[in-house]
Amino acid sequence: MSAMDVNEILGILPHRYPFMLVDRIIKMDVENQCITGYKNLTFNEPFFQGHFPNEPIMPGVMQLEAMAQIAGILLNKVNDKEGQIAYFMSIDKAKFRRKVVPGDTLRMEVRVTRLRSRMAVVEGKSYVGDALASQAELMFGYGA
Repeated sequence: MSAMDVNEILGILPHRYPFMLVDRIIKMDVENQCITGYKNLTFNEPFFQGHFPNEPIMPGVMQLEAMAQIAGILLNKVNDKEGQIAYFMSIDKAKFRRKVVPGDTLRMEVRVTRLRSRMAVVEGKSYVGDALASQAELMFGYGA
């Protein structure tokens, strides 16, 4: 599967407005365990109203959450866990490199680095254009 629109994404992720942070998947390679998706940012995003009123910036934790949602889509396919939720468990090596502001398109690239039956670790990077905006190692687990 190479691309998904928002309706297909809503069929996989349990998130809904205002917490859905994935607009489109442009590429998913299940065999190589990687995925690329987008979040288009407008001034109407709820977090821009308070972070910060005179200089709206997407919070770093929201960038990580967007990466985690993209990872959840990938893990749903790769780990043969369709219909189950991959719970976001930890963050390591998070770095924020540039501001993400209204009008930006955040491109997120995620690849699996470790995969077990009940847990997974991914490496995520987000970009605005060609500029690295944020990166982190994210760990997920599945319930019993």
